[in-house]
Amino acid sequence: MIIFERQKSYIMVAQNDHAKVSKEIALNCKDDYFFSSNRMKEVLLAIEEHDRGWIDPDAAPIWNDKTEKPYSFIDYPTDLKISFYKKGLDEVEEMSKYAGLLCSLHYSSFIQDADESVVEEFWEEEKQRQNRLSDELGIIETEEMKETMMYHLDLLKFSDFISLYICLHEPGDNNNKHSFFQNGFPQLFLFATDKPIVAHWESKETVALSFSPLKSETEVELPYKEVMKDQIENDGILQAYKDTPISIRKILFK
Repeated sequence: MIIFERQKSYIMVAQNDHAKVSKEIALNCKDDYFFSSNRMKEVLLAIEEHDRGWIDPDAAPIWNDKTEKPYSFIDYPTDLKISFYKKGLDEVEEMSKYAGLLCSLHYSSFIQDADESVVEEFWEEEKQRQNRLSDELGIIETEEMKETMMYHLDLLKFSDFISLYICLHEPGDNNNKHSFFQNGFPQLFLFATDKPIVAHWESKETVALSFSPLKSETEVELPYKEVMKDQIENDGILQAYKDTPISIRKILFK
């Protein structure tokens, strides 16, 4: 679950809904940014399904007694998180080996430095998956194919980050930037720019990008729930979440 805290409520976005927004962003990227057009459908599949492992846990959010807040994807118990990662990656691989490879690279890239034994085991298993899939897909044969794969991984990560940007900020607020985005987006599209892309709210409905890989202005719809804190206190996080209706936030990227 992606969570943004307000004074009297939590804005809660299901990871799989966020991933679908990521796909909408990628769909509107310039075709040149996919490099290999024969892989475009598989890249889009990876982007759309990269968080599918969160479908079940996000349907039943749990409470963190230490922080006295709902668990988010950031602080979710590691052993449970890893089990959901594995399940999601297995399911994506069944849909497409190339999409499974991209998603495996995506997840292992931001946990490989952790020293918990369960994370180390996951990292080793994913390296084996990556080597196996790379071999089956013939990617290890040429440097060009490896470079294209890593560029597709950056496209996944960029789409993920730009969707996270609208989930983790109060619309229109440029003063309280989340730590993920202090230095802009980490992905560099080197043939187009040598500086990080920086996002900026022009209004509550519009985000401007310092450099845009998009074909044109792109509007996305983000489903979310605003779960009130007093309702959580009365009914518990699970019931409060289930009782809260889904709202839609429309955001235009320029």
